Amino acid sequence: MTHWILAPIILPAILAPFIVLAARYHIQIQRVFSMAGVVALIAIAAGLAWQASDGTVTLYQLGDWAAPFGIVVVGDRLSTLMVLLTAVLAFFVLLYSMASGWDERGRHFHALFQFQLMGIMGAFLTGDLFNLFVFFEVLLIASYGLMIHAGGRERLRAGVQYVLFNLLGSTLFLFALGSIYAETGTLNMADLAQRVTLIDAEETVGIRVAAVLLLLVFAIKAALVPLHFWLPSSYAEAPAPVAALFAIMTKVGAYAIIRVYTIVFPPDLEVTAGLHTDWLLPAALISLAIGMAGVLAAKKLDRLVTFSVIGSMGMVMVAISLFTAESIAAALYYIVHSTLAGAALFLIVDLVRNSREHLNLTLLPPVAGAALISGLFFVAAIAMAGLPPLSGFLGKLLILDASYLSSGGVWVWAVVLTGSLISIVGFARAGSTVFWKAKSVEPEPLVESEDPTGSPQAEAPATMSYVAVGGLLALLVSYTVFSGPVHAYMSATSAQLFAPQPYFSTVLETPGKLSKPKQEEAH
Repeated sequence: MTHWILAPIILPAILAPFIVLAARYHIQIQRVFSMAGVVALIAIAAGLAWQASDGTVTLYQLGDWAAPFGIVVVGDRLSTLMVLLTAVLAFFVLLYSMASGWDERGRHFHALFQFQLMGIMGAFLTGDLFNLFVFFEVLLIASYGLMIHAGGRERLRAGVQYVLFNLLGSTLFLFALGSIYAETGTLNMADLAQRVTLIDAEETVGIRVAAVLLLLVFAIKAALVPLHFWLPSSYAEAPAPVAALFAIMTKVGAYAIIRVYTIVFPPDLEVTAGLHTDWLLPAALISLAIGMAGVLAAKKLDRLVTFSVIGSMGMVMVAISLFTAESIAAALYYIVHSTLAGAALFLIVDLVRNSREHLNLTLLPPVAGAALISGLFFVAAIAMAGLPPLSGFLGKLLILDASYLSSGGVWVWAVVLTGSLISIVGFARAGSTVFWKAKSVEPEPLVESEDPTGSPQAEAPATMSYVAVGGLLALLVSYTVFSGPVHAYMSATSAQLFAPQPYFSTVLETPGKLSKPKQEEAH
């Protein structure tokens, strides 16, 4: 049993209270420890991903108590991939927040940032549903604190809306857990997967209700229509680095659906037959359509980006809803791409906000550093819209190929291709309004923003702000260049999900305290 698998959870859990208690009034010390922690997380996550790359499943039993009675942390290809993605994203987001001064505009930014990482990492690594709920609550509390960071009336209103919707999801989650435990007597995912298969076909009402409730909870987290209403205002009003970090938050919901509905409730399970395809695919297609329509209709740059996130989650969920090895591999490829592209766009919006009176898509004088910012926006928009040659184009091709022989393949092709065209028009309209046509407008004096954190002066952003955004876009380019090996890894990850026997044997057959007496008798 290795202890390293617990490090991505423990490290931010230790750093957060240390920053609050020992460095509350010293922003430079907070920055040093926060950045050092994130760099360490990247190194640990890379090591865990490398260890899992050959199919190894790593297990940690807290207190050495064996599953299903003890708390377990499990690392396989999927969980370590998501942990590494989160750590890398956190590095560039934290770099931008320090360069732009966002971390100084409110209290406890770095402590909340670490708690947020703790919740996200725990959600990816936990091996049972109850602790998935616990980590959901940890990241919910931390994300609310980050959302209202630096204050502002609109930000507070959006934060309240965000909390209310997620509390509804938490309530449904508890109902689902209670139903599952009443039906099976366990919440450990490996143990649950085996017990669900033993349920009599005539007594499946309870477990089907629980499975539907879980799907609703995860759909709220993934901002799937019609449960997406919390996202546009929440992400648009959140501080830019927070919105960029939130690019991974919707992926937590997608991860939970992939994990639970390939291992616990797989597509071929008679108990929950038809649950995956009856409404998940239509909801995903509607999400994609609404997201792309929102991109075209958006009147503010930040709202355009938030609707593009909804559209990208619709794209991810289209692939997931097919529940084949090929479609899950395509979904994983697109998850990484959309996380990096969405985060970059949120940071670019903040670069624009730095020297514009407002983010309305109306003609205003050129922003400071317009040439460089427009170039960054151009690359990020190409990536999010799915134009060649970047990874968004390859991801959409993989999803279209995976859906080619499916029953809803015609609808998938029609909505994806139409949505791509609409998003291209929307991003082109926004870019030309903000950057290209701005040169023909006479400069007007800027007025103070209602947001007390806004910066009405047209000052060029700090160099490290460009580095953070450029780093995310460089990762997207590298992701495209190495798309072959990356897709091979995603395919192996998907294959591991659809052949979970090594996962079950590692979690349930590893000796722990409850099995020690049996071992002694054997000797």
